[in-house]
Amino acid sequence: MVFARLLPGAAFAAAVALASPAAFAHIGNHADGFTHGFTHPFGGLDHLLAMVAVGLWALQQGGRARYALPLTFMASMALGFSLDLGGFGLGLGGIDLPYTETGIALSVLALGLAIALSLKPGLGLALPVTALFALCHGYAHGAEMPEGAAVLLYGAGMLLGTGLLHGAGLLAARYARLPLLRAAGAATAAAGLALLVI
Repeated sequence: MVFARLLPGAAFAAAVALASPAAFAHIGNHADGFTHGFTHPFGGLDHLLAMVAVGLWALQQGGRARYALPLTFMASMALGFSLDLGGFGLGLGGIDLPYTETGIALSVLALGLAIALSLKPGLGLALPVTALFALCHGYAHGAEMPEGAAVLLYGAGMLLGTGLLHGAGLLAARYARLPLLRAAGAATAAAGLALLVI
């Protein structure tokens, strides 16, 4: 079916179109909570690619990974927000988490490679790695929250935006043929490598 073949590319194009013109920049200087929390994951190519890649990799692995990986990613971000122990909460509290941007770039590179190589390491390894990457992303979101934004609304918007990007990845992987999926993974890995160099 032609529609099924076009859907992965359309989903990816829509996700990229939502990114800011400054692809590696993040949204700043906001007063609103929910709206800016929601748009923040779309505002940097690093976040956008990693979150879509989680969905792609989750469906590629199949089984429980289809929901376990996205939920783990979101839970690792939300845990810091609610308990001030990691991720979003660390950034919000002003606690320094070194090498955050390196961790984010590595997440894009590693997830892209996992997709390109069709790696299926099992949940015992995939879940903690995903959670560690989410910690870095959550930290960045918290650290970059606009001054004066409503914390709970910002966090809720951030999680909704993240969930939609995971969903875009799941949907694209559902209809993509394996060569196309691997090519998307390779392109994601290349972007991650570029982020590391930059």
